[in-house]
Order: sequence, then C-alpha cells, then structure tokens
Amino acid sequence: MNPDLSHLTPKQRAEYEAMHARMMAAFKYERITVPGAAALIEWEKLKGAGRGWPVIVGDDEDLEQIAGQFTIADPAVSGATIPGLSLRSPDEILTAATTLRFPTDLQKWSGAYKPEDLTAPIGSWPSRVDNDPSGPTIATDIVSGKFHDRVHIILIPTRSSWEVPAYLRWGDWNACPPPEYHVAALRAWHEQFGVELVGLNGDTMNLRAGRRPSTRQRATALAKDQYAYCPDIVDQGVGTVSALAATLMSSEWWYLWWD
Repeated sequence: MNPDLSHLTPKQRAEYEAMHARMMAAFKYERITVPGAAALIEWEKLKGAGRGWPVIVGDDEDLEQIAGQFTIADPAVSGATIPGLSLRSPDEILTAATTLRFPTDLQKWSGAYKPEDLTAPIGSWPSRVDNDPSGPTIATDIVSGKFHDRVHIILIPTRSSWEVPAYLRWGDWNACPPPEYHVAALRAWHEQFGVELVGLNGDTMNLRAGRRPSTRQRATALAKDQYAYCPDIVDQGVGTVSALAATLMSSEWWYLWWD
C-alpha cells in the first residue's frame, strides 16, 4: 500500500517512512506471495512442507495491518512506550492461554460482552442456507469479491494453528479479545471440530472445520459460543443465532469478523 503522504511536511514524511521501514523489518516471519486465486492451493502445499504453519494474510495493505498490530507495542518501532500496551512474547501469551478454558473463561476479559448484552434472537431455522463464498475470503476484495492480484502467506514457527494469534500478538482492540483468548478458542475448536486457521488479516479470521456439528442442538450451542466470542458476525451479519448455526452445519468454512 502506498498511502497519500502529501499532507505531511518533508520531516513528517521522512519520520513516517522510517517508522514504516522499522515496522516491516521487525516482522520477520517468512513470506510467500502468490496470486489470490492460487492462495488456497499454495496454503495446502505449505501446510505439508514442514516450514511452520502457513497463514493467508491478504494483500499488501492487509500485510501492513498485521505487521502494525504485531509491532504496535514495540518501542524500537514506534520510538516510544505506549501507556497500557506491553510487548509480550509468544511464549508469554501461550502461557497465559493455558490458564483459559473456552468459552467459560471468556468473561474473564474485561471487554467481553455480558450475557445480557447479547440480544440477537435465536430465530427460526432457515429453509435455505447460502454458503457462498466457500473458501478464504481474505484472498479476495471485500467489495468486489474478486481475487486480489497478489496475496501474502506467512509461515509461523509452530505446528499448531491455534497458536498463531500468540505469534502475531493478534487482538485486544474494540470487541476483539486479546491473543490468549483466541488461542484458547481455536484450541478448543480444534479439539472438538478439527478446526484449522487458514486466513487472518487485520480484523477477520477464516477457519476450516474438519468436522461439522452433527445436530441442530450442537450447532446452536456452537453458534451461541461464536456469538459471545465474535458478536459482529450475528449483530452485523446473519441476524439470528439459528442462521449462524445453520451455516455451521452446512459448510466447513467459518468466518469471524470484528468491527
């Protein structure tokens, strides 16, 4: 991405460009760039290559957002310590995640929605479920739905996809939980449904489930957990818990998005 810097003074522009360079230099994970249409195929190849867990992170702008979140608390990048932010290592985040059980411990996070705030109706079971798209949305443009010309896949030094948010320090903004809660959620879903993290950009997760919920009752329970974890997918998305549950029974792809 090439942001418009025309409103900045030459000094401000130089400072921005220097900070941007430090940010990208600090983001040291191996990166592979492919056409968007080939992203899932390449992801499958990399998954079996033994070079770490591959994550599709989107186009150039998406990559910069991921790098920005990763380095936001790093004074070596920003040039200052930001109050309220601490630079935690992946090991520290993973250790914190071992103390959490999802979904019961979600309420330990001060930013979690309270049960009384989750007001979406259960609703009736839909007669028809539209599962389009049926792949990683992060490889496509959100407006046009067309594949990005180029998409980045990063390799995270772990064999467990649920550990990825720890390595990227991903989360802890608005209604999006801190990274240890994502680790706990993805670990629980992997154990229950064989879930793997395929794509992750600045505000969206693309997950693929190896096993779908087999009954409406189980799908509804899962949908309630996802609603508490990621309220926007219902409140600004499908509208009812039953509509979400139906998609979880009919598709292997799960889409989570935080505003």
